[in-house]
This record gives sequence, C-alpha cells and structure tokens, in this order.
Amino acid sequence: MTSRMAGRILILVSLMLVPLVAQADSKDKDKDKFRFLEATVAQLQAEMAAGSLTSQQLTRAYLERIQELDSTGPGVNSIMELNPDALEMARNADALRRKGVVLGPLHGIPVLLKDNIDTGDRMQTSAGSFALVGQSPLLDSTVAAKLRAGGAVILGKTTLSEWANFRSFESISGWSGRGGQAHNPYGIDRNPCGSSSGSGAAASSNFATVSLGSETDGSIVCPGNANGVVGLKPTVGLTSRAGVVPISHTQDTIGPHARTVADAAAALSVIQSVSSDGRDPATGGVPLGWQGTGKTRPTNIPTDYTKFVDPNGLKGAVLGITRQGLNGFDPLVPTPAPVTAAVEAAFKALTDAGATLVDLDALGYNFSGGPGEFEVLCFDFRNDVAAYFATRSGVPVAGGTLQSAIDFNNAHAAIEMPFFNQDIFDLCESMAPGPDDPQPAFGNVTYNQALKMDHDFTVTNVDGALSAQHLDAIVSATDNPAWSTDLLYGDHFIFGTSSIAAAGGYPIVQVPAGAVFGVPLGISFFGTAFSEPTLIRLASGYEAATHARAHNLPTFAATVPFEHVKGPLQQGEGDEDMHSGAAASRALPAAAAAQSAASVQGAAAAKPKTMSEKAKRVLHGL
Repeated sequence: MTSRMAGRILILVSLMLVPLVAQADSKDKDKDKFRFLEATVAQLQAEMAAGSLTSQQLTRAYLERIQELDSTGPGVNSIMELNPDALEMARNADALRRKGVVLGPLHGIPVLLKDNIDTGDRMQTSAGSFALVGQSPLLDSTVAAKLRAGGAVILGKTTLSEWANFRSFESISGWSGRGGQAHNPYGIDRNPCGSSSGSGAAASSNFATVSLGSETDGSIVCPGNANGVVGLKPTVGLTSRAGVVPISHTQDTIGPHARTVADAAAALSVIQSVSSDGRDPATGGVPLGWQGTGKTRPTNIPTDYTKFVDPNGLKGAVLGITRQGLNGFDPLVPTPAPVTAAVEAAFKALTDAGATLVDLDALGYNFSGGPGEFEVLCFDFRNDVAAYFATRSGVPVAGGTLQSAIDFNNAHAAIEMPFFNQDIFDLCESMAPGPDDPQPAFGNVTYNQALKMDHDFTVTNVDGALSAQHLDAIVSATDNPAWSTDLLYGDHFIFGTSSIAAAGGYPIVQVPAGAVFGVPLGISFFGTAFSEPTLIRLASGYEAATHARAHNLPTFAATVPFEHVKGPLQQGEGDEDMHSGAAASRALPAAAAAQSAASVQGAAAAKPKTMSEKAKRVLHGL
C-alpha cells in the first residue's frame, strides 16, 4: 500500500468511525478483544433481529478494525479501498429492518469485494493496475447488484495479485502496482496466496463477515488455504462474471471467502444466478466438462445453500482420495515431512468422522489437470479482456486491447513492473487469432483442440472417477502452507490441486484442516458441475469434526512460527509480544523500504525453462 493510499484510508476512516470496540489492556495485549471476532452471519442476524445490534454499529466496528490492523498496526494490507457509501448502505439496511423488511441472509452484513469486481459507485475497479484507474465503472457487476438487492453493505475492495496473477510467469502473489503487497494475518511475512489475496486475508482477519474473490485456477481456494478460511469456488456459470475483469470465460468464476462453511453458503445463496442474467451466457448454460455430454443446466438449483450444512455430513460418505502431486511439482524441492504428516492427519480425520476412502491413484486416474489449460487461458484472455475494456470509459485502456495494457505497462514500468515483467501478456498477444489456427508456442495445438483435451481430461478422470467409484466427492490437500513473501525469487508453490476442477469448470470447497508450525493447511472437496450442495454438506461435516480454524486463529505475528527462533542474547526481551500486532508493525517499515527500493525485472534464480514448467508454476494461483 502506498503512503498516499494509506493516508486516504486514514482520513476516510477517521471521518466515519465511532469507537465501538474495547482495546486490549496491556496485560492481555496479544489476545484479540474484537467484539465481533469470528462472528457468523447467523449470529449477527440474530443480534440485529433482536435489536441488540445495528448494521451501522457492525459496519463501524469493521472499519475501525481495518484501520487498526490493515492500514496501520501490523499492516495486513488486504484492503485496496473503502466504500465512502458503506455507512449509508448500513443506515438503509437498518431502516428497512425497522419496517420489518429483511431482503436476504446478508441484509445489513458488511461484505468486501476483490478489486476486479465492478461496482457502479464511487469506488475504482482496477485489477490492481493503474491502467484501469480513473472513472469508476458505469454499472454494477451482476454479483455486486445481487448484494445490493439483498441488503448487504459493500464495505470496500480488497487487494489482489495484479491482473489476477496473469501478467507474468514471475509474478508475486498478492502484489499489484496500485495496491502494493498484501500480507498474511498468521505471519505478516507470509504470503496470502493469490490472486484473491486480499479477499482471503481480510476474511481471516475479521475485516468483514464475508468477502468475494474470483478463481480461474486456484485463486479462491489457495488464499483460503493460506489464510485459514473457507474458500468456495462455484461451478462456472453458477455466479455471473458480468462486470468482472476477466482471464477466461471458460474457467472464471466468482465465489466467497468466509470463516465458516455456513457463511460461505449464505453468500453463495445471494450472489448465484439460478438462471441467465442476460449479461453472461454461462449463467444459462453448463461448463466445459458437461458440454457435449447431453447434460443440461439443472432446473432445481437451490436458492438457499445453508440448508445443506450438516455437522454429520461425512458420516456414510464415500470419498476418492488422490495424493498426486503432493510430494511436490519439482523432485528437487520435495514437500517437507511436517507438511506431509499434516496432510495425512487431515485425511485420517475424514475416516474418523465416518467417511470411507477410495484410493484413486491406485486405480490409475490422472489428476494432473487439463493438458490444454494454459493455451485456453491465453487465447481467451486476449479476447475477453478487450471485451471488458469496451465496457469502461475514462481509464487509460478504455476501449482498448491487450496491446493497450502492454503499452501502458511499458510506459509506466516504474510503478507497474518494479519486480516482474509481463511475459504472459506478451505471449497471449503473440498468439494466432483463430480458434483453429495452430499455435507454435503450444506445440501447434489449436485452441479448439486444447478445449477438447481439457474436456476429455475432465470427463475421463473427474466425472469418470465420481461415477465408476460411486463417490460423493474427490478429496485432496489444497496447497502447501503459505511461504514467506519473496519479491526477489517470487512465489514458492510446492504443490496445488485446484487444476483437478479448473479446466472443466467444476466446483471446489476448501476448508481449514490443520496447521504446520502455526501456518494453516486445508483440504479441498471436488465434485462435478452444480454439486455445491454435496460439497457443502461434506465440508461442513469436516469443519464440525475438526474445528481446525478455531484451534488456530490468526495472531498478526511478524513471522510464523514465532517460537524457538530467538538467539541466546535475545531471550527474555520482548517475548510477551513476539506474536502481537505491535511486534509485527515494528517489522514492517524495513520490509516496505526494501519493496520500494528494489527494482528488478523478474530476474529470479532457477526459473523454469520450458513452457509446461512455467505454466505449472503460474497455475494454481489464478
């Protein structure tokens, strides 16, 4: 976050806030005293219904917490911009409630949106790039419009990986030219993963009740894993992408981060499109994995997903387990033994809760991901981003093309490319224009051939396993625990499993499952298209059986692990606040100075050399 941005937030919050939350006393300063800590949608709705809480009070409390822990204090930097109309929205929600009108499960509930989701108000929608800063979008995205219609309070926009992590093979998750580097509330030096970095970090930090992110391949579930929250990636087309800065119409989807499965389910109930919204064709159709199979969009899509939450949801379930890739993408960088042990403990919890596991690897299924995925994303992006630019005015790339964004970055390299380049942009722009044109960068495979490869992968392996083995879902670990943010060498993905569902457009529910030295670890439940009810039942059953997040809340530590790391001359000095927000805030100036002073063009040691290696590295964070 720039100092100018921090100043704007400070001024805004100081005007809007009335202190509501008692501060921690000096004897208990490392214990979070926030009044609404871990408060759920149901609990907050009950308080508002009883008249003991108003939406204005709740909104002010979240704004105060953001000021205390995000823009100052430890400096999570998960918030890009606060909504100057948030308190007015809260007042309107309170006024309707007094008249007996409640518009939905999120009525009066503060929600944060990733900064690639259009809001037709006074806020920017920039995807983290100054190329989209200027005049605000003219219209709400469909999901923002549904939040307004449901009485939710749009609290602000969250930081993200610039262009949803699709600008460079050397990108750093959570960094953008406009937003700076987002951090992880479990350890400020840890990465929040991306691209919905701020969304995951903000939900984990209790900066709002729920937040919205977007996913192409991993960008909801990876931040969920890294920040210890639930990440619900819906079926492609269940939530509209209209008014969302795109990567790919084939794979993009919008979904929630929340601290409980029930809260994620409540948010999905509000933002989903049961039928076509008239703006995104996918809301009237089926995702790639179902296309050409004779399967059609269900006519009984639920309107309330919270009814599928079941604390006993794993009893009698039959789950397919895959460990493919969990030993690491690179044999020279294997998964550490403590992580492997934590994954196996998470799998054991499934059987302890009453599920039966089927070893899918022993049966020969392939869960490496769609072989044509990266080509599909590149081809889609060039066309889809130009279509989005056509909806904007008063910003540098309005009405332009991908080349317009490339030119903007080259002209403003000091602010847009201080750490990494735009080689993915360049690759996408270089592709042949037709869907049946051979693409030399991808072994002369055409776009349509790549689509078929991804479709066949999904039908054979995902749907094939679910059907032949009579499974309720497929399960695996989500990603490796969060790495320390490294602006020189970039992201440190060891493994990730989101590609199982990505190419076919299928849903995932990621749920906290444990921790390694205090760093969260999650597992993911995968299903076929429109299987969200089943996945919610299973994930909520796992959550009830393990209470993994409740046992490991964020501490806003400067680093994690924070025990057994001091030298002999440091013992006894500042031990009591080693993992407090105060300690974290003292560590930030040096980190910020290092970021602003550095100027590298994505030069990193031991970079992957082949296209497939580069694609594997960048996928799982889109």
